[in-house]
Amino acid sequence: MRVSLTDKCNFACTYCVTKDFKNSSDSESLENTSLIKSIIQLNEVLELDAIRFTGGEPTLYKELVQLVSEISKLSIPLKLTTNGFLLDKLAEPLKKAGLTSVNISLDALDQSSFLKITRRDSLTQVLNGIESAIEAGLDVKINSVILNGINDDQVLPLFDYAKNMGISIRYLELMRMGHFFSSGFEEYFFSQESILKIIAEKYRIKDLARGASATTHYWETSDGYKFGVIANESTPFCNDCDRLRLDSKGNIYGCLSNNSPISILEIDAENSLLSKLKQALEHKQPAKFIGSEKSMIQFGG
Repeated sequence: MRVSLTDKCNFACTYCVTKDFKNSSDSESLENTSLIKSIIQLNEVLELDAIRFTGGEPTLYKELVQLVSEISKLSIPLKLTTNGFLLDKLAEPLKKAGLTSVNISLDALDQSSFLKITRRDSLTQVLNGIESAIEAGLDVKINSVILNGINDDQVLPLFDYAKNMGISIRYLELMRMGHFFSSGFEEYFFSQESILKIIAEKYRIKDLARGASATTHYWETSDGYKFGVIANESTPFCNDCDRLRLDSKGNIYGCLSNNSPISILEIDAENSLLSKLKQALEHKQPAKFIGSEKSMIQFGG
């Protein structure tokens, strides 16, 4: 289950929001006690395999360390997806609180490309955050969204950086969400095939079978380094998706392509929660993601 802690973010990435994006001043997240209660209720019914905290940017959630500490009592692997900007200070306390792994968004190693994508001059802080997460003993992965004509020249530099750091990298295809749902998708879409072609120019790679319910398809180099591609458009994985999302307002979603939030607040009985969960499962697409006018920042990554 992916839990969005806030829909606020300190970056404004081009694949997520438009350049005139502003965080809503009246957008409040659930209180910690309500959020913990909701997660416990969902786990009692679903017996969750893992919980991933997302946003917006989850490190902006003021009670993040306390939340991780409380939820770690459920003995469920706890993960985090972040832009890494605040991770330099948070990595160690989060690890001590019970966090097991972190996915860090890094779309470019070139300063100008990084600025163009994130609209923030913060590459150094993110790289420091990655190093801090590794030093803290967290399992670290890099997530890189590749956009045609914007950062497709960063595929190999990002690959070499992750390989040299001894951490995994997953490349993500652009998704038909937010402003890319109605226009611009074809112009900026960079396919899995194109990503693999660039990597194969330098490395010998072999295909590894995609695991059941996995969003990432992995490949391996001749010297044993594994990397992945999340190719939502090229090779859809909807038919065996087992993800559930809880947003920062207490709504659950079975699929990013559905814009109908299902509130699980003030649940009186287990049957009521089961009913809502069944509604969420009915949102899932049988074959391929159809897109959404909502931005990822509203759902959580």
